[in-house]
Amino acid sequence: MTIGMTYDLRSDYLAEGFSLEETAEFDRDETIRALQDALDGLGYRTQRIGNIRSLARRLAAGDRWDLVFNVCEGLYGSARESQAPALLDAYNVPYTMSDPMVLTLTLHKGLAKLVVREAGIPTADFAVVNEQADAARVSLPFPLFAKPACEGTGKGIDGRSRVESEAALGQLCSDLLERYRQPVLVETYLPGREFTVGIAGNGSGARVLGSMEVIFHAVDEGEIYGYLNKEESEERMSYLPGTDAAARSAEDVALRSYRALGCRDVSRVDIRFDAGGTPCFMEVNPLPGLHPDHSDLPMLCRYQSIDYQRLIGIVVEEAMTRLGMSTHR
Repeated sequence: MTIGMTYDLRSDYLAEGFSLEETAEFDRDETIRALQDALDGLGYRTQRIGNIRSLARRLAAGDRWDLVFNVCEGLYGSARESQAPALLDAYNVPYTMSDPMVLTLTLHKGLAKLVVREAGIPTADFAVVNEQADAARVSLPFPLFAKPACEGTGKGIDGRSRVESEAALGQLCSDLLERYRQPVLVETYLPGREFTVGIAGNGSGARVLGSMEVIFHAVDEGEIYGYLNKEESEERMSYLPGTDAAARSAEDVALRSYRALGCRDVSRVDIRFDAGGTPCFMEVNPLPGLHPDHSDLPMLCRYQSIDYQRLIGIVVEEAMTRLGMSTHR
């Protein structure tokens, strides 16, 4: 069985002149090496495909694979994560992870929260600022938290993200709208503990792989899991396995959110507690980072004695089961 690999390699885009922040969501060279090594170690034949431009060329040339392991984040547009799987759908090539609809929905944090809230799952009250005038109409009580609605890896999130006044909110929204050219999500600030939860499977068969509490050390960014804290996590952060009752309640909210949003195969869900001790859905990453040492999902799996190769095997097995494919290698 041949598995193709679609991905955005950070070094490729840096060589083209893109900035570190612009490429923050893209994979390091060592991530793709580790992913390929894991798939090879599981007995699959692998072929590197690369980003959507390479995928388009190869599909047009007639190349096909039994399955594609997709971790393409995309570069442009609010539907960028859906572009590679949509192209694979057009050529009827099966792939891992969520479909274009889910990837587009979940990239917009405000739309994802609408679905989750409609399903009766707790999430912080929020508003979406589409233009500067909307900021003055936000009627939520302070403190508030504001961030780009369609970014990942903490982009646009820093010590200013927690705001205490209308003036501060207006200025921050102005800056984010100009810088990122997309809506701003404004939500009630959640002051409690933060967990990230790994989920695998599909539909009623989805299950929790494990959870991990996020512990903040660097005081300059506050207790905010933003761009700098994520990029320098080894120095600024520490993590603990989720073992107590709070972790179990966070896992329950995460699993319910995963199912409500229609995520497939594997995702990582971020949960934070409000002032009253209720775990609230923050966001889901249906294309979770897979660096074997640096990324949250492999880290939390290690706490559950799930090594990296086994994690990658779970993703492939869940996809093949969902697709009705034989697991013969």
